[in-house]
Amino acid sequence: MQVVKYMFQPHGDDRGQLVALEEFKDIPFQVKRVYYMYDTVEGVVRGKHAHKSLEQILICIHGSCKVLLDNGEEKKVIPLEKPYEGLYVSNVMWREMFDFSPDAVLMVLASELYDEADYIRDYDEFLAYVKGK
Repeated sequence: MQVVKYMFQPHGDDRGQLVALEEFKDIPFQVKRVYYMYDTVEGVVRGKHAHKSLEQILICIHGSCKVLLDNGEEKKVIPLEKPYEGLYVSNVMWREMFDFSPDAVLMVLASELYDEADYIRDYDEFLAYVKGK
């Protein structure tokens, strides 16, 4: 499994830091949806699903968390700890976000609008979907 982490260019001076992101330049797709998670309760695992077509970039813009990626054959855990670092999550990839620091804010840039039909929420169904491709 290839894991792709993007290192975004921070721009800073004595006032602080700024990161600007542009579709097809810094992000490999058109961004159609942005959402973020915060105040995640200790021990909670978020995600626990895959998408049939949607792609995502995950950025922990504050604090830290870990992401489990699973393509049906291989699993990898990737830490997200820097606000200028983004993790690309392709379609047909099971994802679980966990081990959130108390101050974590995880922002997600998505290639599609919300569509419940694109989700695979059952792990066994995900494995069957992967084998069928």
